[in-house]
Amino acid sequence: MAHSLPMEIPVSYTDIIAKADQTISQNANWDGISAESVARMQLQNRFKTGLDIAKYTAKIMREDMAAYDADPANYTQSLGCWHGFIGQQKLISIKKHFGTTKRRYLYLSGWMIAALRSDFGPLPDQSMHEKTSVPALIEELYTFLRQADARELGMLFRDLDAARKAGDEVTAKQVQAKIDNYETHVVPIIADIDAGFGNAEATYLLAKKMIEAGACALQIENQVSDEKQCGHQDGKVTVPHEDFLAKIRAIRYAFMELGVEDGIIVARTDSLGAGLTKQIAYTREAGDIGDQYNSFLDCEEVTEVGHGDVLISRDGKLLKPKRLPSNLYQFRAGTGEDRCVLDCITSLQNGADLLWIETEKPHIGQIGGMVSRIREVIPNAKLVYNNSPSFNWTLNFRQQVFDAWTEAGKDVSGYDRAKLMSVDYDNSELAAEADERIRTFQADAAREAGIFHHLITLPTYHTAALSTDNLAKEYFGDAGMLGYVKGVQRQEIRQGIACVKHQNMSGSDIGDDHKEYFAGEAALKAAGEHNTMNQFAA
Repeated sequence: MAHSLPMEIPVSYTDIIAKADQTISQNANWDGISAESVARMQLQNRFKTGLDIAKYTAKIMREDMAAYDADPANYTQSLGCWHGFIGQQKLISIKKHFGTTKRRYLYLSGWMIAALRSDFGPLPDQSMHEKTSVPALIEELYTFLRQADARELGMLFRDLDAARKAGDEVTAKQVQAKIDNYETHVVPIIADIDAGFGNAEATYLLAKKMIEAGACALQIENQVSDEKQCGHQDGKVTVPHEDFLAKIRAIRYAFMELGVEDGIIVARTDSLGAGLTKQIAYTREAGDIGDQYNSFLDCEEVTEVGHGDVLISRDGKLLKPKRLPSNLYQFRAGTGEDRCVLDCITSLQNGADLLWIETEKPHIGQIGGMVSRIREVIPNAKLVYNNSPSFNWTLNFRQQVFDAWTEAGKDVSGYDRAKLMSVDYDNSELAAEADERIRTFQADAAREAGIFHHLITLPTYHTAALSTDNLAKEYFGDAGMLGYVKGVQRQEIRQGIACVKHQNMSGSDIGDDHKEYFAGEAALKAAGEHNTMNQFAA
């Protein structure tokens, strides 16, 4: 079922034409304006602002969250993007292969912005890139998705004109029905705001820019802004809960101020792999949230105060937290899961909607164990999960199968656990079972570990590198031009990739339509007899 349209104008094509005709008829000097052309342009530009998009997509996400609560088989998915064209092509492919965009989103990765979109050049994922590049990419993604709508609707309008010209009323009605029930390429974007790029006020200001650009869901992590690291690297430093909750509230205020009252906040905890904190939490009384945070610190009991010591008091004892030369404090080893659970519960109790637990491996048992503990307090807690390219999926799952077989008493003497990535095992029974577990991981984790949304953060970073390597190897090698023709263009033709007609994809035909609206028979159009795109008509 197509998503409802964010339009104040009537949704039927004929009704839109009629309304435009009424407006034109009230202005005697507008005789050169075609009501049907106006209707077409309005349909091709349904979303007037980023806030229109944020409100529309927030409603979709809320409906999808409710559907997941009713049945975990209704989990959602997305892929990360670093350019508007990449996001556009994903949605075009989704509509082509599956007929609907339902439960399929886009993810905007801070890692990819840092690596690919910074004026400083490639950067690590440490919040050193320009924060304005984040809302700029959101706006760019939605510009390309709206253009995909305009392109596809333009092709339907041409089909409608052709059917009318041929006197084929049946086809004309069928095409008009497709226009009336058109499903947009515009889908929710879950956007990475890192650790907020500063204090709570900075988080609020950036959140507003991201929402105004169209983001309905913002993901924020509990690391220190000026010490931020990629979630899959070492050296992560977390903040006390009150600091993080202030940023969650700042984002909620931003959503409310801009009228996106059902905007979604994804609270991410990096505590599983973070062994450090920059601050000792403020505490008012024993057992409060600050005291719970401090209880995880690696401390030793002291009887006297040394020079420069920082001490905390607990149960009548003086404790000295372990402080490193970096002036950071260290948590006790083995407390990561407990800290994650506390992070998640407090975030959901203070305005977050979804959770993100950054893990070091894709292991359903590990994730599900933490979610079970969270759900003892928050029964409908659910996760966004990073199906990260930072994991060696092949090795991880082969080792999981190896361990399961060992526990079950199955003979594993033909395998070396440390070398399971070897190509020698690719056709083995163990590899086949591991691949099947990878294939069903998302559905299994949605059912058993509370994961509502599965995403891959950096897929197109890797696909771009892989496809470029293959092309360069062929084109600059013996294959020459055949390397491009056979490996790229012929595959585009055989697989029906819309971009083989790159002039059409770039908007040339939309421009021709506008020229005809504006100039009539005098229009100088690009899609004439000598346009080489006609070679791809078949």
